[in-house]
Amino acid sequence: MPNRTSMEEAVTTEGITSVAPASTQSLFPILLVNFIGTLGFSVVLPFLVVIVLKLGGNEIVYGILGATYSFFQFIGAPILGGWSDKFGRKKILILSSAGTLAGWIIFLFALVLPVPKVSYSLLGGLFIVNIPLIIIFLARALDGITGGNISVANAYLADISTHKERKRNFGKMSASANLGLIFGPVLAGVLGATIWGNLLPVAAAAFISLVSIVVIAIKLKNVVPGQNVATQDVKLLLQKVSIFKLPDVNYFLVLYFLIFLAFNFFYVAFPVGIFFSVLSGLLVLVQGPVLTILSNKFSSSVLVIAGCLLLAVGFALFMSSRDVIIYAGAFFFALGNGLMWPSFQAILSNIVTDKYQGIVQGYASSAGSLASILGLLSGAFLYKSMGVNIFLIATVLMVLIAISSYHMIAVEQKNNE
Repeated sequence: MPNRTSMEEAVTTEGITSVAPASTQSLFPILLVNFIGTLGFSVVLPFLVVIVLKLGGNEIVYGILGATYSFFQFIGAPILGGWSDKFGRKKILILSSAGTLAGWIIFLFALVLPVPKVSYSLLGGLFIVNIPLIIIFLARALDGITGGNISVANAYLADISTHKERKRNFGKMSASANLGLIFGPVLAGVLGATIWGNLLPVAAAAFISLVSIVVIAIKLKNVVPGQNVATQDVKLLLQKVSIFKLPDVNYFLVLYFLIFLAFNFFYVAFPVGIFFSVLSGLLVLVQGPVLTILSNKFSSSVLVIAGCLLLAVGFALFMSSRDVIIYAGAFFFALGNGLMWPSFQAILSNIVTDKYQGIVQGYASSAGSLASILGLLSGAFLYKSMGVNIFLIATVLMVLIAISSYHMIAVEQKNNE
């Protein structure tokens, strides 16, 4: 496949974009947007289960609440991705962030309501809901249906990066997200310790979402891929249908699903506390300087295969009860994930032309959401019977993904021709 040049916005009186070198675009704004988005979510994440229980819900309600976001993201991500191909990345990123802001405001409204004295028991008492919990479900659904910001941000990054830069730039993108995961829980702990309790972290998440909108509006260029495609909506619909006929798209979507499935089995038994901070710090290190060095020596496909095998080792070590072995597993996890994921995203972004980036990234995000729903719900039951041995499933999946990834070598060679 011929090399493609990314584009930046150069609006004429007719509003048509023109081509400019990818290197003229700065990475910092999109990295900042990614960091802010992850920071906002991770501020609330440590309190989410506490909030559900305090409002009268139970563990089942909490699990379904997590699946609600993923379910609606499964629906919304391809739509937002396609719109970003048509209308430009900036506009859809603002729309997505506005949906997140509205979701947190609705969430905050649920928390200021009086704690209900009456709850409704469904499914024989397994599922307990009340008015505040229903409002929180609506908030998470709204955030999910507009939650295409990650896929659109990935498409934007691909637009402003050359083929050779994408592996390194996706590494920086992942590192910025992990920085948000480091600082978010710290900020949550500080805010949650005040007299305002759980209200302040949710209010902070809403404020952070507002900051994200401002940064996008001021700092980002409205990259519109390819030629001006502002035609009939039916053309966009046909584009969505035909995307699965493009070479290697289905192959990568299946791998995307399997990768997320393996990681969601990991998250079910994820060790928390100081381990989380160590792991996130290691990921930032690997996805920054380490990946930059190795990306100059090895192809993306080789790094994907090697990363999957390292992840398999890490997952296997997590089955141990000894702290030193678990921390060794964290090292292999960080190294494997830091090498595999940015490299995988780089190859995925290179298999289609720029005008299809949004829709492909959107469907990839949907595949990840579907894996999250299946992985988290089934993983909860498996963990109850298997305990830490659930990591064995993640280990086997990563080995299978490594074997399946050998086809990427040929894909990458074809794309570089």
